[in-house]
Amino acid sequence: MMPRPGVEYSNRGVPVAHCFRGYAPGPGKKHSMAPRQADQKKMSIISRRLSTLSSEQAFVKGHLTRPALVSISILTFITFVGNFTQLQLSAALPTIVSQFHISVTTGQWLTSIFQLVMGVMVPLTAFLTRRFSTRQIVIASMLVFTCGSVLSWLGPSFFLVLMGRVLEAIGTGVMWPVLQITVFSIYPLARRGMAMGTVGMAMSVAPAIGPTIGGWQTDANGWRSIFLSLSVIGFLSLILAIVGLHNFGENDHGVKADFFSVGLSIFGFGGLMFGFTNIESYPPQHPLVWLPMLIGIGGIVWFILRQITTARRFKTTMPGTRSAAEVQPPLLDLGVLKNHSFTIGTVCAALSFFAFSSIMVIIPLYIQDDRGYSATMSGLVMLPGAFGQCIAQFGGGKLLDRLGARPVALAGSLLLLIGTVMMSMIDVHTWIWWISICQFIRQIGMGLVLMPITTWSLNCLESIDVSAGSAVTNTVRQIAGAIGAPVLVIMMETLTRMRQGAMGGGQSAAIAANIFGVRWTLRFSALLVFVQLLFVIFGVKGDGAGSARDVAQRAFARLHNA
Repeated sequence: MMPRPGVEYSNRGVPVAHCFRGYAPGPGKKHSMAPRQADQKKMSIISRRLSTLSSEQAFVKGHLTRPALVSISILTFITFVGNFTQLQLSAALPTIVSQFHISVTTGQWLTSIFQLVMGVMVPLTAFLTRRFSTRQIVIASMLVFTCGSVLSWLGPSFFLVLMGRVLEAIGTGVMWPVLQITVFSIYPLARRGMAMGTVGMAMSVAPAIGPTIGGWQTDANGWRSIFLSLSVIGFLSLILAIVGLHNFGENDHGVKADFFSVGLSIFGFGGLMFGFTNIESYPPQHPLVWLPMLIGIGGIVWFILRQITTARRFKTTMPGTRSAAEVQPPLLDLGVLKNHSFTIGTVCAALSFFAFSSIMVIIPLYIQDDRGYSATMSGLVMLPGAFGQCIAQFGGGKLLDRLGARPVALAGSLLLLIGTVMMSMIDVHTWIWWISICQFIRQIGMGLVLMPITTWSLNCLESIDVSAGSAVTNTVRQIAGAIGAPVLVIMMETLTRMRQGAMGGGQSAAIAANIFGVRWTLRFSALLVFVQLLFVIFGVKGDGAGSARDVAQRAFARLHNA
């Protein structure tokens, strides 16, 4: 049978119109004439939804095309929801601790386990983005996230609420790397700073406004209303992904993942955190302290050695041979850390997250338990910082494209250090809005450090390594944030007990001792920020980093041209 002009055929020789109507003509039957107009419209809609956008189709004449803009907007919104969820419970933590009669260290698992699971999920991004389409990843993620939110909403015990948080983290853990890889695959090098600053603005402001809204919901309708709203948002995100999201990149259904390495990372980092959190209840020589920590360290070492060995075997296998099809790439390609600039950027991001995440847990405890304010007030005190980081995140992307990463990161690190030192001066009579001012300064610093440093470090890699680099830097960053909260909370409570014992006990002594613990924990955070500042001063150099000399030369050039 000769094909007719103007009719689109499938790879089986059947007109596409018949396939969409569920009809394939049998032998000897003539094809019908042109499909009805309604069928044509239906075909067009389905084809548009299932299409894969290449970089040439997504970015045309310096602008995103409409399908790409809609898809990026959906990915950004869903990633915003995930980051928003991370610290939304921090303002509600004192209420949850009181209701379930648990310790603060146990209660903070609701925030730290979220970041830990996200850190474990990030290495799977490279496998998932190669094996599945963008739509498949996002739709499955939102299904899991919504189920987790419902479980935490209805769960009668702390354990079930915690399991719901685990499902939420699994559902959102891959979204930021997917968005990051999509931005890098669409935008040219000269526009990535602006693009990452724009999407990063939403990502950075999300965890900052989470405590504010979470505190208001806790006071108004109880902490479970947080999970009710997340269930509704998850369902709406699922609908958006089904209706408007396009695919990016190609898929290889033969790709396999190293799930043994996933298990090692879970036992490694989970065991280390579990051992740390048990220090509050047991002495260091107790098996529930040293044994999980020993298992955790062993799992982490085994995980690192396995990634190095797998990467070496993968790179030395001859392409096209039978063994090449059997050898899979490592779950986390640590070879990108050989790039000095990328390693510096990753360390800076990890130190920032370590200090930032812990303070977002400690300060609400100070405001509510030590100063007697409500959860809503706790969230409102933290709210101006969200606007500061939003402004800095957007401006940081522009400044990165103009000046380079070094001047921007130096300014951000200094502001982050100054704000943390100012916050460490709090006492029982401190003006409550002083905390807000300090947090505003700190989050401006975070906005000027995090996204420019991350974008610069990824730009230092070859384009083929960007996906692996994104997985490494996001894994390290999330795990640093997850470990930071329990470590610094334990430090705070240990210092509090020591101080209270020295003061002789009593309610007034308990409040004063707790403020003492908060102050010195903040000073330790300031020390970490100072170390990060040294990394920026001595490590952020080379192509794309920029310098004061570069800034001066550009300023003189603009004056000369004017």
